[in-house]
Amino acid sequence: MLALLACVLRGLGQDLVYQPKNPAFGGHYLNYSWLLSAATAQDTFEDPEEARRQEEGEGVLESFSEALNRQLLNQLSREIIEAQFGESGLEPGSYLLGDFQIDILSGLDGIVINIFDLSTGGQTQITIPYF
Repeated sequence: MLALLACVLRGLGQDLVYQPKNPAFGGHYLNYSWLLSAATAQDTFEDPEEARRQEEGEGVLESFSEALNRQLLNQLSREIIEAQFGESGLEPGSYLLGDFQIDILSGLDGIVINIFDLSTGGQTQITIPYF
């Protein structure tokens, strides 16, 4: 009788299936926003560099300077493309725009543009091939 009861109880059990919560590991895709909001709420890390900038009042001024430099570079890139594909062509020379010194030269492969960041010392070279 005990053996029969053990067989019946074993037949009534069910398998346990593990379902992860994180969608990156196979969980349901709607859990992503919940996991992200929970992680953001628990995040207590503060960037020490950002805190220093706010204390010294440099955040707004640096942000303005970066935005201005970005606009100058965007304007320059538009003018370079317009000049390259327009009627007048690109004039070789050296230009100083904000924190950037831009040298435009005619090379063997095409027009070479050297961009030198005076504030950080970084340098970039762009070559626009001849067509």
